[in-house]
Amino acid sequence: MNKLLTIAIPTYNRAELLDKQLAWLAEAIKGFESECEIFVSDNCSPDNTQQVVNKWQKVLSNFTFTYHKNTENIGVMRNIIHCLKSAKTKFVWAIGDDDSIQKRAVAYTINKIKNNNDLSLLFLNFSGRNKITGKPVHPGTIVGNRWFDADTEDGNGNGKAIFEHCFSKSVGAVIFLTASVYRTDLVKSALEIWQDAASNWISLGYLAGYCAANGSVIVTKDTYMECVVGVSYWQKEPKSALLMQYKHIPETIKKFQQIGYSKKFCNRMMLQNLKQVNFKVFLGALKRWPAFALNVGITFLTLVTLSAIEEVYPQNFKRAESRLTSEELINSKQ
Repeated sequence: MNKLLTIAIPTYNRAELLDKQLAWLAEAIKGFESECEIFVSDNCSPDNTQQVVNKWQKVLSNFTFTYHKNTENIGVMRNIIHCLKSAKTKFVWAIGDDDSIQKRAVAYTINKIKNNNDLSLLFLNFSGRNKITGKPVHPGTIVGNRWFDADTEDGNGNGKAIFEHCFSKSVGAVIFLTASVYRTDLVKSALEIWQDAASNWISLGYLAGYCAANGSVIVTKDTYMECVVGVSYWQKEPKSALLMQYKHIPETIKKFQQIGYSKKFCNRMMLQNLKQVNFKVFLGALKRWPAFALNVGITFLTLVTLSAIEEVYPQNFKRAESRLTSEELINSKQ
């Protein structure tokens, strides 16, 4: 991997937005021809996405600019993960085709990669805005309209501890695709461990956690982009709220323990998620899809109960664990 950074754009049927994003990229990437590559993964769009890419490939002919079109729509997460797996550079930065990013973000990212040999994860801070009201969106536990508050731009500090802080403050920030720059070899190793990560919408948090556990982490103080809330793919899916709160977040937390995070942290996050879930979501799903909701709910309660027991009665849990592990309980419900 001779070049430093792949800027990848997963896209589907949004040629106009992709055109604007590539116009931004054409300006932001100037001067970094020897360090950057561009990759667009088209999820089998029926519109004129390919024509838009062809236009910008000519404009950016001095860059390695690869275009891939899936033979069918493989889903948003699989398309994102395809972008990450396809990178051949030292780092990979997958960005949304509709996210507003400042031009200086590329130069900043390249500079940090060059000057931090142990860097494994870079979180670019961002502001939030509600699509419907146009008003700023503020994370509940962080002051001001920025979603990270770790401010570790020197690359020093314990990577796992920094990630734990970020995840505990805002799961949404950690899984915001455009804000995360990963070291490519670590992402690929993480995906080898969790080969079904694409089926979990919170798995980007797992990827960030794996990177953080294997190197240094930078979290910027300044914001470099804006996240428009209310337009995500999973926010439009009927069962998304239930799955994310009751299945995908707990499943991801269990994966953290497998990659070296402490049981104490994982148990704390499991119990924190219990406090944050919306029980109206579960009751609504129970009315519409009773069998599905019950299956998800039972697994969720099992995981939470085991975490609570281990927190309150760690010695008793160790004895019980020898008889029946939480993983066996999960499998028994599938």
